Amino acid sequence: MGQQADGPDEQHRRPAGVSDATVAALGKLSEALECVERARGHLYSLHQLIGHADLMLDDAVEQFRAAGHPQLADRIDTELLGRNVIAGRWTFQIVEDFDDGYHALFRELDRQAREELVGGRRHLYEAEMKERRRSRGEPGHEARPGGEG
Repeated sequence: MGQQADGPDEQHRRPAGVSDATVAALGKLSEALECVERARGHLYSLHQLIGHADLMLDDAVEQFRAAGHPQLADRIDTELLGRNVIAGRWTFQIVEDFDDGYHALFRELDRQAREELVGGRRHLYEAEMKERRRSRGEPGHEARPGGEG
């Protein structure tokens, strides 16, 4: 089957027999995964920010000692510096648990749904939305790179 001159490429066209309801469900699953990916980015930001703050405590402890506040410096040094952020865990462990558990399962189920239902195609819902919303023949509204219409 040849490529259409206009419209999405083959990988962004719904296979024959796939219902609107299936495309919508896959689109919602993909949207949910995108939210999880954003949350994962925030989790990595937490990891990096907490790590940076912990390293900054070295300077704070040194400055409190130099300013004549050894008890406060000692308390920060022993109670806060290097402390677990949650019971038994630094942020790298939280990131690893998230990646290996929830995130890995979410990605696996998204892939499985796409493989089983639409031959692995991605973003069918968005591709069809693009077709409904673009103005054929207008610059910047091409169906695909290097395409016309």
